[in-house]
Amino acid sequence: VDPAEAREVLSKAEGVKVVDDPASLKYPMPLNATGQYDVEVGRIRQSLIFGDKGLEFFVSGDQLLRGAALNAVIIAEQAVAARLAA
Repeated sequence: VDPAEAREVLSKAEGVKVVDDPASLKYPMPLNATGQYDVEVGRIRQSLIFGDKGLEFFVSGDQLLRGAALNAVIIAEQAVAARLAA
């Protein structure tokens, strides 16, 4: 798994905001994620333990907004949409 490839895939994922700019000291921070539905992902790098077979990264999100309840609603909406499309 390549960090650059993971960064690209994550940047296109719904509900994910990539915040990964070490030069500007921009990383996922709980304070910055507060009040946002999207979760922040950053500090994406190759795993020190698993090498080419793993990644390490930080994830930060507002658990009151983007917790299990909202995830359950999103999954239910997707299931209903898939059923209606079939």
